[in-house]
Amino acid sequence: MARQGWPLAAGEEPQLAAHLVTPRSVYTHHGLYIGHGQVIHYAGLSHGPYGGPVEVVSLERFARGRGIWVLSGGVRFELDQVVSRARSRLGENRYRIFTNNCEHFCEWCLRGESRSLQVELLRARWRALLARVTGAISRSFGGISGTGIPADRRCSP
Repeated sequence: MARQGWPLAAGEEPQLAAHLVTPRSVYTHHGLYIGHGQVIHYAGLSHGPYGGPVEVVSLERFARGRGIWVLSGGVRFELDQVVSRARSRLGENRYRIFTNNCEHFCEWCLRGESRSLQVELLRARWRALLARVTGAISRSFGGISGTGIPADRRCSP
């Protein structure tokens, strides 16, 4: 499910509990605006290979010199509840790139479900690639039996 979004203009303050994203080298980083120029996010790999905790940072530190987009749609909770849910996890340090990343965190705060569309897309691409590779291997070796010998020419046991 693709979400709609728009770029945050320089100097513009997002709405409370806005779902913010900013590009990184190979992924999009997610956070929630909690007011007063601050964003709560799962620091994750920005703290090194072992990940960092859920923390509060400035908009500037969140963006790291890149643009910020605001995503819309599907908020299940009142905005103050979203911020409370996010703050309830401050200091949590259980970052896992495929199961508990910054996007999982934001989705849980906003919608009550821990999911990452980036991870889901990556998994779908890997499954499609794996299906193509196994299909090509199967065709190359004459089917599932792997013998390459047509069934009518095989010896019976």
